[in-house]
Amino acid sequence: MAALERYWYAGDGSGVRTWVLAAAFALIATQVLSFAGLADPARSFYLAPSFGLTGAILGGLAFGFGMALVGTCGFGALVRAGGGSLRALVVILVLGLSALAAQRGLLALLRVEAVDKLAIDLSFAGDQSIGAIVSALSGVDLRLAVAVLVAAGLLCWALAGGAGRLSRGAVATAGVVGAVIAFGWVATTLAARASFMPVQVEAGSFVVPVADTILQAIAFTGQGPDYGVGLVLGVVAGAALCAWRRHDIRWEACDDARELGRHLVGGFLMGAGGVFALGCTIGQGITAVSALAVSAPFVIFSIALGARMGLAYLIEGSPLAAFRRFGSEPAE
Repeated sequence: MAALERYWYAGDGSGVRTWVLAAAFALIATQVLSFAGLADPARSFYLAPSFGLTGAILGGLAFGFGMALVGTCGFGALVRAGGGSLRALVVILVLGLSALAAQRGLLALLRVEAVDKLAIDLSFAGDQSIGAIVSALSGVDLRLAVAVLVAAGLLCWALAGGAGRLSRGAVATAGVVGAVIAFGWVATTLAARASFMPVQVEAGSFVVPVADTILQAIAFTGQGPDYGVGLVLGVVAGAALCAWRRHDIRWEACDDARELGRHLVGGFLMGAGGVFALGCTIGQGITAVSALAVSAPFVIFSIALGARMGLAYLIEGSPLAAFRRFGSEPAE
């Protein structure tokens, strides 16, 4: 969220470039591991042969708008909670509960009608990866070529010279994030192969895992916590450790009822939108990109547009102001 805001309102694209670079690193590492047989993204829900285009667009818009109201995404809220932000804790709880509602509650009825029943069948390609679709349409196995072309494009844009050149710290950060996503694919793939119980192959997302964490804490489901739950707890613990080392742990609450209301609405939109879109800024913005899921560009663009509308509402008084400036040159 901060990266997009600085890009649009301060003319600083370093945050967005770092994000794109992290996605590129994750894509390269994941595809190498996949061709080596150590990771199997095809077993994840990101590459299911049924592509919910309506969910990608509507869910992405809702998530992006909610992200603007809150000021961060689900991952950012967990980081803030680790530093003592009670506002972030409220967002996490609402996000998790609304995600559960969109998965299994009343909102699930709407999701089935608006997304599942309108999904595009891509079974002719085997899954919804861009490489598989291109290969099926061309009759030639072009999965490796597609992966190389996409990775090269992302790297070229992220590492462009001039004023947009990234610092060594930004490149290192992107490398660590990309490596974490690749590790998730390998860890869950190996666990799925070795376990006698079903194991979901995943790498990193912060919507449904937040809901699963809440469910594990308050109810006995008969199943142990999965990789996503561990990732959520790990992010909070890591953020708390970092804040403690920097002597930056402090309790923060909402300033007034209006701010609380904005965080409640934003958390709800992120939770429900993330389930409809099958991911968030990490889930679709990096993890799905690493798997070359065709849903990724649709969700990423929709999240960006939703965030731009949310910022326009907060800063300029109307979401419609986004359409006057979205896609134009960043403000200086």
